Amino acid sequence: MSETMMSVSSLNTKIKSLLEATFMHTLVEGEVASVTYHTSGHLYFSIKDDKSSIKCVMWRSSVARMKFRIEKGMHIVVEGSISVYTPRGEYQFQTVRIEPYGQGALALAYEQLKKRLKEKGYFSSEHKKILPKHIQKIALVTAKESAALYDMLKIIEKRWAMIEVTIVDTLVQGEQAASQIAHALRYADTLNVDVVVVGRGGGSAEDLWSFNEEIVADAIFHLYTPVVSAVGHEVDVMISDFVADLRAPTPSAAMEMILPDSREILYTLNEINERYKYSLEQNFQKKIHALNHLEELLLRSSPFLRLVVIDDKFGAQKNEFRRILEYKIEYISSKIPEVNSVYQERMRLKIQDKERHLALLNEKFKLGNPKLKCHEGWAQISYMGKKVSLEMLEIDKPFILEDESMRVEALCLSKKKS
Repeated sequence: MSETMMSVSSLNTKIKSLLEATFMHTLVEGEVASVTYHTSGHLYFSIKDDKSSIKCVMWRSSVARMKFRIEKGMHIVVEGSISVYTPRGEYQFQTVRIEPYGQGALALAYEQLKKRLKEKGYFSSEHKKILPKHIQKIALVTAKESAALYDMLKIIEKRWAMIEVTIVDTLVQGEQAASQIAHALRYADTLNVDVVVVGRGGGSAEDLWSFNEEIVADAIFHLYTPVVSAVGHEVDVMISDFVADLRAPTPSAAMEMILPDSREILYTLNEINERYKYSLEQNFQKKIHALNHLEELLLRSSPFLRLVVIDDKFGAQKNEFRRILEYKIEYISSKIPEVNSVYQERMRLKIQDKERHLALLNEKFKLGNPKLKCHEGWAQISYMGKKVSLEMLEIDKPFILEDESMRVEALCLSKKKS
C-alpha cells in the first residue's frame, strides 16, 4: 500500500486545518439564496453568484447584534471564516457580521422596521391620541443629567412654570438603552400625567439608534397616555417620531409646541378681561335703560299714579270750584248793599202794609169785640158750642146766653116771631 494513503477522517481533518487557517478572516459578497431564522436564535442562509453558492451560519450572539434582517434576493457582504464539519466533510461560512452591499446596515434596518411597523398600522392617524389643550402634569422620559432635559426644563420655566413635571430617568444610547426606554415609557404611563415626552439631544445615527428599535416603537404604540417624540435635531427623523402621537424636531421645540406661553395667556386674559368689562358695562347700561323704561311703564299704569292723576284733577276742579265760588261770593257780596237796600225798602213797605193791615184788623177786632158790640140788655146766644140766632133755637132745648160779664144757661119754652 502506498505511503500517501490516509483515512477519510484524516483527510477531512487536514482539509479543515488548511481551510480554517487559510480563510480565518474573509469578506464575501453575494446574493441571499435562502434564509432561515431558527427558533434557537441562530441564522442559517446561503449566498450565491451567477456560478456557485456557499452555505453560511451566524450564531445567536452575533444575530442579536444585527440591526436589520436579511431577506432572499438581498445583495450582502458577509464577514467571517470558513469552518469544516469533519464527520460529513462539509464546510460552511461562519459569519460574524453582515452588511448590505453598497448601503449602511443602520439605514437598511431603519427602512425595514419602518415598512414593517407601517404595515402593522403603527403610523396610522386613526391610532393617534389627541393631546389635551390644558396640560397640568407631564412626564419627561430622558437621561436625568442630559442637556436635553436641561433645555426642556428651561423652556417649561419660561413658558408654563406651574406645570407638574416628573422626570423618568433612562439611558438614551447604548445596547441597553432601547429596553430601558421602553420600560421607562411603560412606567410613565402609570403616573396619571397628561403627556409623556420621550427624547434626547442630537448625536450620530448610532447614538440615536435606540429610538429606532422595535421595542421602543411597541411601547409608544401601546401607551394610554399621549406621547411626544423629541429626538435629536430637526433633520433627525426616528421611528419613534412616526409612532408617537406628536413629533417635535427638538426637545426644546416639544415644550414650545405642547405648552402655552404664560405671557401670551396673560395678554389674552387681559384682553378678554377688557372685552368682558366693556361688554358688561354695555349690558349694564342696556339693563338700566330697560329698567328705566319698565319703571316708566309701571308708573304710567300704576294705581298710585292714577290716584295721583285723579287727585291732581280733583285738586284742579277744587281750585276751579273755589275760584268760581269766590267769584260768586265776591259778585254776590258786591250786590248785597243794593239787595239790602231793596230788601230794606221792601221790608219797610211790607211793614207799613202789615202795619196798616194790623191797624185795620185791630179796628175790626175792636168792632167785633162783644164787649164793644154788646149794649145793655143784649147777650150772645150759642147752642152746642156754636153761635146761633134766636130763630134757630128749638123748644125745650137748652142754650147759652153770654155777655161780657155773665154766662146763663137757659131753656127755650116757646118761641114766636115779634
